[in-house]
Amino acid sequence: MTSTITVNGAKVAYRMDGPEGGPVVMLSNSLASNFTMWDAQIPALTDKYRVLRYDQRGHGGSDATKPPYSFDVLLEDACGLIAALGLGKVHFCGLSMGGMTGQLFGAKHPEMLRSLILCDTTSKMPDPTVWDARIKTARGDGMASLAPSTLERWFTAPYRAKAKAEIERVGRMIASTPVEGFVGCCNAIAAMDQTHLLAGIKTPTLIIVGADDPSTTVAHSEIIHHEIVGSKLVVLKNAAHLSNIEQAAEFNAALRAFLDKH
Repeated sequence: MTSTITVNGAKVAYRMDGPEGGPVVMLSNSLASNFTMWDAQIPALTDKYRVLRYDQRGHGGSDATKPPYSFDVLLEDACGLIAALGLGKVHFCGLSMGGMTGQLFGAKHPEMLRSLILCDTTSKMPDPTVWDARIKTARGDGMASLAPSTLERWFTAPYRAKAKAEIERVGRMIASTPVEGFVGCCNAIAAMDQTHLLAGIKTPTLIIVGADDPSTTVAHSEIIHHEIVGSKLVVLKNAAHLSNIEQAAEFNAALRAFLDKH
């Protein structure tokens, strides 16, 4: 069941699954999604772990406050949620925008982390101007107009052809994202440059990326892996941007093995 709590000046929607008292795994969503993007991970974790899924600001059931946003704001939302729920240290796992929040988390608040999992993400956008056109489209034509091109980036063609129900579900998730929340987070992503912070991350870190991710490529993950000493990199074959959905079994196996070790 979804709950809400006000932290850092915004209402945040979240859900808890798994045994009370279990180690907490916190899952942070990508741009233009909500916490149901993690549905396929829940059965693989909740025998042992207490799983906290939440909607980042401007997404799902969380408040879409007035843009622009920054990753400092998104990080304080996450830290505020952990504190408000009295959770202590967490394993933090974020994908794409969630992984960008996670990088800053590892650099600024390591005392709140057991481990860090960064999925299909980058520490700097190579071309920030791509967001200008997406913001213009979202404001002019609505989020549903962005769904077809977004789904092409998020999933490989073979997966889109065979998993039509899941593709339709994710398409509805994109279309339902509040425009102002999308714009606010686009502003944050366009301005993000965190590569110089990565060497300061000492928390045990796993990096997962789809081999066919066209947005946050394997090369982007290799930069993060190189900068975070001792990190582990896993490349999933036949997966694009939402590798946690497209190759859920392999993603879950890598995630669970890492969590159990730490």
